[in-house]
Amino acid sequence: MPPDTTASPRTSRGLRTAILMVALAAAAIAAIGIISRGRNHAELERWAEEHANPHVSVVQPQPEPESGSIVLPGRLRAYFHAPIHARVNGYIKRLAVDIGARVKEGDLLAEIDTPDLDQQLMQARADLGLARANAELSRTTAERWESMLKTNSVARQAVDEKRADLAARQAMVKAAQAAVDRLLATKAFARIVAPFEGTITARFAETGALVNAGASEGRALFDVSDTRRLRLYVNVPQVHVNAVTAGTEAAITVPERPGQRYTGTVASLSGAVDSASGSSLVQIIIDNSAGELLPGGYASVSLRLPASAGALLVPASALVFDQSGLHVATVGEGNVVSMKAVTVLRDLGRSVVIGSGLSPADRVIQNPPDGIADGAVVVPAA
Repeated sequence: MPPDTTASPRTSRGLRTAILMVALAAAAIAAIGIISRGRNHAELERWAEEHANPHVSVVQPQPEPESGSIVLPGRLRAYFHAPIHARVNGYIKRLAVDIGARVKEGDLLAEIDTPDLDQQLMQARADLGLARANAELSRTTAERWESMLKTNSVARQAVDEKRADLAARQAMVKAAQAAVDRLLATKAFARIVAPFEGTITARFAETGALVNAGASEGRALFDVSDTRRLRLYVNVPQVHVNAVTAGTEAAITVPERPGQRYTGTVASLSGAVDSASGSSLVQIIIDNSAGELLPGGYASVSLRLPASAGALLVPASALVFDQSGLHVATVGEGNVVSMKAVTVLRDLGRSVVIGSGLSPADRVIQNPPDGIADGAVVVPAA
């Protein structure tokens, strides 16, 4: 049987078609790879261009609130406080009060037995009697000599001497009387009385104890405090001194009464800055008629401060400290960074009050990246 000559051309044609399809497929895959690689390269270039400049978040400076405040620690003191010392030597005879007692002005606190002073007073009175007797004798003698002078029985010189002796004796009487009065005044201090109305906040005396005179020596016998009003002393930093004036309101809290607030008013300022602490002492008066606040205790004081003219509020994170001082990074035209020197009026924790260097129209970088400088280009976040 002769061979089939029609199958060979068909087979050759099918093979060529298959090879062509494979070649087209390979060319398509290569084209897709080239296009994808180019697209990825363009995307990478675009991403790199976008991230070449740092992205930053910007905020607008806000005017300072109408009523700002600062919180400072303070110490409560009694409006009147007096340590009571003994003015005479002796032994405590009787105690009339104890700690916590309410007393009025002139109330007896204690009595002191003064045997030494009593003996001195007896001697002074005896000296006074002797001086008076001598003065009376000298007066009688001088009168007699003056009567004899009228008859020219004695010389005028002798009469003048008797008159001088009388004057000397009378002066001695006055000196002796002054000594008695001084000792009587000292004896009055044997009764220790309250100098003003208040509370006995401390007692160091004991019955029978020896006490010595002297207000500056030894320990006091009592502490008397008027706690109906209290003085609260606060050290205000120098940067805030000009904002605190007499009449400024203060809100006070104490740890033993959480959640309860008391009000006070600035009564006076020291008018000077302590070189050691850089602060000025301020005195606040508090009404304590209810007796809830204790003198000597710690208090937290919030002082209301008026808004400063032109002051602006920015986040504390916007501040940049470098060798040239304190700056804030702002974004200008063309997203170019401009470093502006500023002054801080008050630190409010998360935010600060800027006194100068910024305007309300500035765009402030909230968290400037490290190494940011003038002329850098940034991308503000939407």
